[in-house]
Amino acid sequence: MTRGKPAGMNAARKLRVHRRTQRWAQKSYNKSHSLTAMKANPFGGASMAKGIVLEKIGIEAKQPNSAIRKCVRVQLIKNGKKIAAFVPRDGCLNFVDENDEVLV
Repeated sequence: MTRGKPAGMNAARKLRVHRRTQRWAQKSYNKSHSLTAMKANPFGGASMAKGIVLEKIGIEAKQPNSAIRKCVRVQLIKNGKKIAAFVPRDGCLNFVDENDEVLV
């Protein structure tokens, strides 16, 4: 006789249901499948989102670096949340104006 797991011809449902409930104990599975992470994410699970530029801002880098990161304040169209988006490359902040529609 085996101990622990159910065994036999009719044990498949019991094993499958038990595995499904135990998956939620895994941190990685719980993080990727729970809806709380999606609600907290400003993009709402999407990889990109459109937004309207509100203002240009300079964010200071954390220690030990010293720089002013060129960023823009963007209000997302899909849910109205405001985020700070980094503008890459040298001088590209000149091409972005207020009230522009950007893809973040």
